[in-house]
Amino acid sequence: MAEKDLDTRFQEAVEIAETIPQASLPQDVQLRLYAYYKHATSGNNIVSPNQMLNFDLRNAFKTNAWMQISHLSIDEAKELYIKNILEIHNSRKKISHEKNCTFFFFSTTYIL
Repeated sequence: MAEKDLDTRFQEAVEIAETIPQASLPQDVQLRLYAYYKHATSGNNIVSPNQMLNFDLRNAFKTNAWMQISHLSIDEAKELYIKNILEIHNSRKKISHEKNCTFFFFSTTYIL
């Protein structure tokens, strides 16, 4: 079976990311994912004069995160986005599975 191309894997990671509650991720992880996604979809950071007029702290952090990875190629940003999303997704599945097993263990203990 042929390996999926980068764009397909990236799009699948975006779809997975849409299922992850943003509030469940630390802000540094949110910023890193934002930067990878933005770089993967828009290339190097170009701040327009209009964006500079609409300055706020949240956008400053986002822009800074994006600028910090400007040395990456678009393909590298896609690969890092995919890797990070899959790690988050797999760790969430593992935690969910462990909670279900713990619940099952305790619920069967009480039934006995």
